[in-house]
Amino acid sequence: MVSDDVHAAARRLAAQAHEVGRASGRNRWHKALQRISRGRLAQPKGGPTASISGTPWQDTPSHERQGWLERAAKLDGEIVFAVDYQICDRCRCGWVEQPYTEPEYQRCGLASAGLAALRAEHPGLSWHTLGGHFRDSEAFWTAVGTGIPGGYQQRLPCPHIDSS
Repeated sequence: MVSDDVHAAARRLAAQAHEVGRASGRNRWHKALQRISRGRLAQPKGGPTASISGTPWQDTPSHERQGWLERAAKLDGEIVFAVDYQICDRCRCGWVEQPYTEPEYQRCGLASAGLAALRAEHPGLSWHTLGGHFRDSEAFWTAVGTGIPGGYQQRLPCPHIDSS
């Protein structure tokens, strides 16, 4: 059984979801070199999980998808929630992939708060995922997608973004 202290800490963290530190981790030359080398060269210094001091919620380059960002929440230096995301302002669409919350922090509002903060930072977008939803996650997607343009339904990326 998870302690009430753990749940209280997670709920406090969820309330801070709008306070996000950002580390680009890449510049234009790194991105070009990485694309040419198919990701083998020009990895960002510090890696995609490089720490950003003073902010429990952080955006760093995704370690799984080139050109995407990872929004992560940390408690006591450990990532307890993370989701990859990509935005196309031209098409007014956003995509999220693979939200994950550590089991002891589930049902404390971290995923809902993280996704809500992304929507608040990028108003007016239609929100989607790349893939279908696993059967055991359908209730989650229904809950977070209700009333949201796009409803986090599956949609292939537009041609303006790199979806690799």
